[in-house]
Amino acid sequence: MSLKIVWKTNHQSQLSLLPPSYDDFVADNHPVRIVNTIIDRIDINSIERTYKGGGTSSYHPRDLLKILIYAYLRNLYSSRKIEQALGENVHFMWLSGCIRPDHNTISNFRSSKLKGKFKKIFNQVVMLLAEQGYLNIKDIYVDGTKIQANANRYTFVWGKSINNSRERIKKQLKELWRYVETVYADEAQQPNEPDHFDAVNPGEVAKTIERISQALEGKTIDKKVKQKLNYAKNNWSKNVAKYNRQQEQMGTRNSMSKTDPDATFMRMKDDHMQNGQLKAGYNLQAATNDQFIVNYTLAQTTADTTTLIDHVDEFIESYGQAPEQLTADAGYGSEENYANLESKDIEAFVKYNYFHKEQLEQKRGTCKKPFAGDKLYYNSEQDCYYCPMGQAMRNIGSCRRETKTGYLQTIDRYQANNCKGCPMRGVCHKAQGNRIVERNHNLVRLKAKAKEKLLSLEGIAHRKQRCWDVEAVFGNIKQNMNFKRFFLRGIDKVETEIGLVAMAHNLKKVTLRA
Repeated sequence: MSLKIVWKTNHQSQLSLLPPSYDDFVADNHPVRIVNTIIDRIDINSIERTYKGGGTSSYHPRDLLKILIYAYLRNLYSSRKIEQALGENVHFMWLSGCIRPDHNTISNFRSSKLKGKFKKIFNQVVMLLAEQGYLNIKDIYVDGTKIQANANRYTFVWGKSINNSRERIKKQLKELWRYVETVYADEAQQPNEPDHFDAVNPGEVAKTIERISQALEGKTIDKKVKQKLNYAKNNWSKNVAKYNRQQEQMGTRNSMSKTDPDATFMRMKDDHMQNGQLKAGYNLQAATNDQFIVNYTLAQTTADTTTLIDHVDEFIESYGQAPEQLTADAGYGSEENYANLESKDIEAFVKYNYFHKEQLEQKRGTCKKPFAGDKLYYNSEQDCYYCPMGQAMRNIGSCRRETKTGYLQTIDRYQANNCKGCPMRGVCHKAQGNRIVERNHNLVRLKAKAKEKLLSLEGIAHRKQRCWDVEAVFGNIKQNMNFKRFFLRGIDKVETEIGLVAMAHNLKKVTLRA
């Protein structure tokens, strides 16, 4: 005997005595309520002042801001998809109050109205979360990751290629003038040679080509030279102007993308074999606390080392105070960074290069280079080093070296008196003459200070926490939020976009802990 199947009743055509409220469809602990509550508490006067007034009515920037932040929290980054969600998703309808801005309004608000102003809004939310006990801004963990730009990966410009192209034009100008000299070789009077063959100023290039053309006018010249001269008239001056424009856009960088000139080509690991590929991107620097992002900056350089000072300075500008403690990996360990953190009274737990290698050698009791300069004994009272044979190496002077960032280092040089006939000459050093050792005493002091902090119990705890604190944030952004490529172009717009991502990440963390 078969049992009767009972179907649930469909109330699609059922009339309601009272119209339903969107509030009934939103749970009390839903993330959209947290976004609504927090954004209602912050000051957005800086955005409101950008509206001129007059004409038709405008959507309130607070409503558009709520929509954007919640969209990023739901992994919606396209303005068209956000527009679609406003008409289909009950949570967007409740949050927006059923307003329906189109994708152009959303896109213009994100790329124009928020540009240069979102960072202060982000800082307000961070301070609000700090007051509620979710995080603190005194103890931060810093790291960087590269995010692909919205740019064609094949439209690259290299600084070295620009210099080579200029030199090639300069060389060809000289070759054309040498041809002029061969044409006038049998004549008593020859045209005056140009003062210089400059391939930097497009006007000077055009003048030089015109002088060569006038010198060869009426002469029987080789067909290939004539073709080359015609090509030079039509292209070389314009090319030099293009190279100058690209060099100005590139600044001190080594590369850029034509479709997003602010983006730099960086090596990224993005396939399953983690093979590095050169793609246009930005270097995101983030400071976190308990997996909340408290500060973010974008760098156009591939290395993390040169980004730390600017990141800390922006942190201080944002919150009016420096962090008490900062933890970072070996990519930030440099004399300039150590000295800067020391001058700001920031307790730094920052590794330096070969920190782990030193610990491993000490643990195993082995050393591949026992006679290296840093292994020699230094007598601070007499300011001398002692070579492996016990010979004193006296200070023979010092010099100043400037790094790429303009930081000046003081290098002291020490030389042995006599290495001739030393039985350890082959393993001690292989240079001709007496051995010379160069030492940066300030860097040695800073590294010793860093090592002491890193090996302390507090330092070990910070090193352990750094791995799951800041790196987990990058994993959430790239994998869970699926944000691996920017949608906007230009560093100002991209900075707003990554700020929205950081805000969405923080508010999602709040919802998980609520």
